[in-house]
Amino acid sequence: MSPDPVRIGLLGRGTVGRAFAELLAERAGAVEAASGRRPELAGTLTRSEGDFGEILGRSDLIVELIGGTDPARAYVLDALRAGRPVVTANKQLLARHGEELFGVAREAGVQLRFEAAVAGVIPIVRVIQESFGTTEVAKVFGIVNGTTNFILSEMAATGAAYGDVLARAQELGYAEADPTDDVNGADAAAKMAILARLAFHTPVTLGEVAYEGIEQVKPDDLAYAKELGLSLKLLGIAERHEGGISVRVFPCFLYAGHPLAPVSGPFNAVMVEAPAITEVTMSGPGAGGVQTASAVLGDVVSILAGEAPVHETRQELPVVTDVVSSFYLHLEVADRPGVLAKIARVLGDNEISVKSVVQRGVDDDARLVMVVHECLESRFAAAMQEIGELEDLRSAPRSIRVIEEEFV
Repeated sequence: MSPDPVRIGLLGRGTVGRAFAELLAERAGAVEAASGRRPELAGTLTRSEGDFGEILGRSDLIVELIGGTDPARAYVLDALRAGRPVVTANKQLLARHGEELFGVAREAGVQLRFEAAVAGVIPIVRVIQESFGTTEVAKVFGIVNGTTNFILSEMAATGAAYGDVLARAQELGYAEADPTDDVNGADAAAKMAILARLAFHTPVTLGEVAYEGIEQVKPDDLAYAKELGLSLKLLGIAERHEGGISVRVFPCFLYAGHPLAPVSGPFNAVMVEAPAITEVTMSGPGAGGVQTASAVLGDVVSILAGEAPVHETRQELPVVTDVVSSFYLHLEVADRPGVLAKIARVLGDNEISVKSVVQRGVDDDARLVMVVHECLESRFAAAMQEIGELEDLRSAPRSIRVIEEEFV
């Protein structure tokens, strides 16, 4: 006798929800072969159709693809308390309410899976949670937003302005009609909150992640960076630091020898560093309905194939905000003697040394572009304020972080 089918309640029928329903029907045989049970939809909840209580009552497992935190949080909590395992792709929900959700899942003894919430089809959640579950991870970082990676790659390749490339990304479906959370770094910040929680076994909320976006990046920043051997990415970084952790998202230049430097277009890539493993890098498509649905289906199969421990925090580590970094600095200056010396003096007074300098233009088009060695970010901020007050500057200074680390 064939085992009973597993009945899946689907919450949400947007781009990912539709793709998941189609993929579930298409791959039902493969799921049955892998898990021993054939999946079927027990019902779909949308804004205008379905009743959550009825769908929950006839489901063995819930897949939440609504997005946002309300009403998704209430639905997921109700499902967990009712003893139903849950698969979600909802990064905002986990970044804001992860501690509550994981706690309820543990109390109910059911799984809460969320591979699709971070980095598309890259199985980074499973790798950190299961493969590296007993490893002391030192650092997790990478490109976790495909939209911004596409925009920065196109700006560097074509010299086009940010607004023009964003419009192109929207035409190709790489950017939403409202791309705010992508381009301002909020999307990546939510993902890094999740990865930091998993890697360091400590509660991290979205409000503790400092983030910056790419809206202020100029084509000439990318042009000068190319002369300096740099490429620009929006990076998320979570690392152990002085008895605590630092979790941040920001535009950052990389040298050519860095494994993330060649990752271009709408792709994601994530690196994990630990003393026991040195470093592991994973890359793949970062967005798209089919790709996200594939990660969701993978979580469904994992649940059906056998139980796994629910994530739990083991310690509470403080979040450190003042860390060291190298910086790219772009200055539009008056073309007269002594300007560079004044700037060098301000940097020196703040214990900041210069690694490289490019000088371009004359008269009203004079520019200084430099990269400084690693320093405390607070010292660099103080230097930026002093430089910004110099009468020789024609506009406010611009800066972008630089990672000096290369893997060669």
